[in-house]
Amino acid sequence: MNGELTAGRLSIHDAAQSVTQIKSNISKVLIGQDDIVENVLTVLFAGGHVLLEGVPGLGKTLLVRALAKSLNVSFSRVQFTPDLMPSDVVGHSLYDMKSGEFTVKKGPAFTNILLADEINRAPAKTQSALLEVMQEQQITLDGESMAISSPFMVLATQNPLDQEGTYPLPEAELDRFMMKVELGFPSVESELALLKLNTQAISNEAKVDDLEAVLNADQIAEIKELCAGILVDEQVAKYAVEIVRQSRTWQGVLHGAGLRASINIIKAAKVIALMNSRDYIIPDDVKYVAPNILRHRMILSAELELEGVDHAQVITSLLASIEAPRS
Repeated sequence: MNGELTAGRLSIHDAAQSVTQIKSNISKVLIGQDDIVENVLTVLFAGGHVLLEGVPGLGKTLLVRALAKSLNVSFSRVQFTPDLMPSDVVGHSLYDMKSGEFTVKKGPAFTNILLADEINRAPAKTQSALLEVMQEQQITLDGESMAISSPFMVLATQNPLDQEGTYPLPEAELDRFMMKVELGFPSVESELALLKLNTQAISNEAKVDDLEAVLNADQIAEIKELCAGILVDEQVAKYAVEIVRQSRTWQGVLHGAGLRASINIIKAAKVIALMNSRDYIIPDDVKYVAPNILRHRMILSAELELEGVDHAQVITSLLASIEAPRS
């Protein structure tokens, strides 16, 4: 059965090759972050949103720009600041003196790929402007609901170190993000390659504009349809549910993951299966995607934090305690 599933004219093997081509495209300007790129593409084809967290200079914004250039879709960027208003994100109505009617001025959220840069710099009121569009892919202005064309994906960034002048993301908004992906420092070899690339006449920042689009909106929709049709064995589904349920009762966890977590784990695992040219998911797919899906949905007790135990350690222990299905 491997690779036989098709959506339209696209096979799983073809789709996997297209995803590999996007990875290769992005790697021309973003070096040493292959796992991050894979996670972002997983979220894209699973139909979710991603929160990118890392210190300045690791390429969060560069990654989003390279992704947008690799896809023949619309792209908007919003720099979140303390004085940003909800209308600056979703839009508002204007009264036209000539016609005597109200006209809608659409905000940057009316796009396919939305970069919410430093999202925690804006107050909760402005952050909440994204709740409806992230969940329902529509925006309501003056009582009129307007659909956003597919694909639609929010990529938000935040800096974990500088907390002055920031506003923590509400739990309801955090839960809207399929994954929270943490960017770390690249290897010595990658950092050296980045140094050389950025000290040339044309830096990798400038090279983003030269990237060619690999997929259009229709092709993305085909790949998403293929992912939705990936087979899920009952035992593997139960494995995903057990992981999420254990997160709610794990010692030292004040609040575990909700229902969206298990749904997102299976959706993301399907994309990983497709990337590996399989038409079925295996327990390792579930185990691979689970940490980034659980991380921002678990609140640890003060005792664990004082002991220096972080989310990664808790999730590693949790996954190790649950036996994966063997068939």
